[in-house]
Amino acid sequence: MIDLHTHSTYSDGTLTPEELLREAARLGLSALALTDHDTIDGVAEFMEWGKRCGVVTVPGVEISVDSKLPNNGHMHLLGLFIDPFSTHLKETLRYLLAQRNLRAEKIIHKLNSLNVPVTMEELLAEAGEGAIGRPHVAKILLRRGVVGSLQEAFDVYLARGKPAYIDKETLGEAAALKLIRDAGGLSILAHPHLMRYDTFAEARDKILELKKLGLDGLEAYYSGMPREYTEKLLALAEEEGFVISGGSDFHGLNKDSVRMGSGKDNDLQVPDEVLAGLEERRKARH
Repeated sequence: MIDLHTHSTYSDGTLTPEELLREAARLGLSALALTDHDTIDGVAEFMEWGKRCGVVTVPGVEISVDSKLPNNGHMHLLGLFIDPFSTHLKETLRYLLAQRNLRAEKIIHKLNSLNVPVTMEELLAEAGEGAIGRPHVAKILLRRGVVGSLQEAFDVYLARGKPAYIDKETLGEAAALKLIRDAGGLSILAHPHLMRYDTFAEARDKILELKKLGLDGLEAYYSGMPREYTEKLLALAEEEGFVISGGSDFHGLNKDSVRMGSGKDNDLQVPDEVLAGLEERRKARH
């Protein structure tokens, strides 16, 4: 089995790239992708530790996309097999990282206006080398006793529509797809059900729009995705020639109900054949 959607301490996960790969080896996974949010800073380290741990490594990234979606839905793209040394990719992601820091400052300002004492210094220390994300803010709120759990931090303050939520700057659909392609990667629509369309037919229409812009594939296997949704995605992929991917979206303790390789309540199994299909599409492009 494989897992092609995981996060490390370089974004909002709690395991280092080394720890991710040691855990993958312990679980008997044959391949793992590192797909940190809007950064590839941990990929070189990840690739090196893959050799030591005997796990096939897939260099990746998860990019947030500016797309107008219903019901507070959101769109993320995975870039798999990206070139971790791509200058343009690095520069673009560093710009987005700078915007994340500005967003963090605005979140702190909102929290302070609600009489919740959080400082930028605390947040930077919490994030360490990683890109600042809302889970880092949530950890501070939990530690301070403002909330009783990480989920409560989102439910009360940090989720979309809550008083300390701030949108982050993102790339448009075409720009994000081009960025991945120019870096030699395959573009995969992450967790398609989280676009939150009312019907699959509407989601299908959006996916076909993305295909015209260069979308390569669909994350049809995903922890928490309804089985019938997976089946519809697999049928659409067969019909339209999309490549298939899958992963747990593992974040370590920041999403402690989701396990690497097996998802939540063992609802995930991504077969090795998925990686073979991705490799075949990658080779066909070159």
